[in-house]
Amino acid sequence: MDRQSFIFNQIHIEAARNASDDFNLFHDKHKWLQITHNPFKGPIVLGFQLNAMIEYQFRLYRETQYENRIIAENGLRFSNYQITFVNAVRPDRDLYLDIKKTLIKTIPELTLSNRVAIKSNNKTVLLGSKKETASPLFLADTDLSNLPDLNTVPDCSTVPGSDYFLKRKYVNNGNAKNFLSGSLAEQSDYFDELDGLEEYPEIFPCSLTSGALLEKAQVEDQHDFKRNPMVYTSHSISVNREHLRLLKNNHKLHILVKQLPESKSRTLNNTNIMLRVYECYGLLEDAKVLFRTRLCLVPLEELLNGLSKRK
Repeated sequence: MDRQSFIFNQIHIEAARNASDDFNLFHDKHKWLQITHNPFKGPIVLGFQLNAMIEYQFRLYRETQYENRIIAENGLRFSNYQITFVNAVRPDRDLYLDIKKTLIKTIPELTLSNRVAIKSNNKTVLLGSKKETASPLFLADTDLSNLPDLNTVPDCSTVPGSDYFLKRKYVNNGNAKNFLSGSLAEQSDYFDELDGLEEYPEIFPCSLTSGALLEKAQVEDQHDFKRNPMVYTSHSISVNREHLRLLKNNHKLHILVKQLPESKSRTLNNTNIMLRVYECYGLLEDAKVLFRTRLCLVPLEELLNGLSKRK
């Protein structure tokens, strides 16, 4: 695929953050100044916003390469994203997206796989891959069947008998459209009331986990987002496209968040900085698992200290 160029403006960030209820100060055009030792000198693009841009470009790529037929005929219902954030993306900067040619593997199961990269100012800001599979690549062994009926659990509380924090959301077409537009995707490819088209994108429901993480930090830890901000280092996402087709306007979505204990076995590459790892799940009202995500973050202060020591 030819390398393509994109530019996010601040209005795109506003649309995406409002649509996904992400109140992280890093994206606020005024409050980014309140973050202690903020190195980015301005608001930055959302991680899930970049994922959604990648999703849309893959949608176009699969169509032009006639790969949707392979996906459908072989029941490759899981869309998997492995994304590593190398640097932050600022608005009003040229970005270049590169999708590598599809590799088709048959062992251990049929997989369509592509590497992807985004560069800005000749520097890599994102690396990753997208894979189409018949089973989820991430958190596939988690059994959520023993949880109580999530419809009866209060919002922003711990699910009884578990370590999961519950955030309840109601998706709607308007927010999904705005998130698509904010992510430089064509919303009419997913929604068209006159033609009866209502097709939720893969990343939009996943993006709601950012707000869930923020609320968990507020409710359970009284976290200070100004003095101790966190930044994403990676996203690992598996979305069930068959369940995604069931998602409609005003449907309920239960988001479960669990933080793993910090471990010296999980550190940022080539540093002693321990990752904050969260396992998140999105469940439909009938408990079908729509998505599974593993989100890795680090405190900004530790990241900056680690980088200064390596210089």
